[in-house]
Amino acid sequence: MATRGRPCKSEVTCDNKQKIIDTTIELIKTHGADYLTVRNVCQAAEVATGTFYHYYKNKDDLLMYFIKDISFDKCELQTPISDISGRICELYMNLIGRYMELGKDFMRNFYTTSNQALSAYMGVTDGQFAEGTVMERCERELLFAQESGIIDKNADAHILSADICTIVKGCVFEWCLNDGEMEIERMLGRIIGNYLSCYQL
Repeated sequence: MATRGRPCKSEVTCDNKQKIIDTTIELIKTHGADYLTVRNVCQAAEVATGTFYHYYKNKDDLLMYFIKDISFDKCELQTPISDISGRICELYMNLIGRYMELGKDFMRNFYTTSNQALSAYMGVTDGQFAEGTVMERCERELLFAQESGIIDKNADAHILSADICTIVKGCVFEWCLNDGEMEIERMLGRIIGNYLSCYQL
């Protein structure tokens, strides 16, 4: 049973962080992201709240783990820059693929309007995407495509990236509505391709 207060040395040194993550995945799959509270996670994981706060500031900080699990700075893309829509689709499928590995129940319950961590990650602060996010990498890819003469240089790469993020969220939501019974990669590639075709030279 979970206890209050600071964690003892043995609690911190053992792999309670992974236990918290695994428990969170199961709780999201079973009850949805709205069910998550620090108390519920600690009770289900059988760890002290002090142990939880040793690793995470709060619930949103814990949920950020699932968003920041992939480093998009180091993500190597195989699709050539000449196929910019395919390259952007590949970029986002790295993120979506990670979620799909966690299961459709996880995805369906993670992509909700009440998930403040997701909203913060996929948002804009002071007119910029956070460093290392998929949107920031997408914007860099679009800027490179502009420098390579593939996309119109008059287009605003930041706005294009924000629009693509909205498209992706819509595709994920549609995938969830269809209980995972649709080819999300094909749909994503088609819609992004149609969108970017207006700006390609």
